[in-house]
Amino acid sequence: MSDLKVYTLKEVEPILKVTQRTLYNYIKSGKLKAVKIGKEWRVKHSDLEDFLNGK
Repeated sequence: MSDLKVYTLKEVEPILKVTQRTLYNYIKSGKLKAVKIGKEWRVKHSDLEDFLNGK
C-alpha cells in the first residue's frame, strides 16, 4: 500500500535535504524516477525508497 503514496518535490526536498533545482537535476539525469502530472512532478514512495537505498 505504501507504493500508492506519492510526494511532491516540496515534500521530497526536506527528506533528501536538497534544493528543488537539485531534484530537477536528479530527475533529468534519471537518478530519481518521477512523473509530471500537469505542472507538478510527483515521486512514488517506492521510487523514493529506491533512490535512498542507492538502487
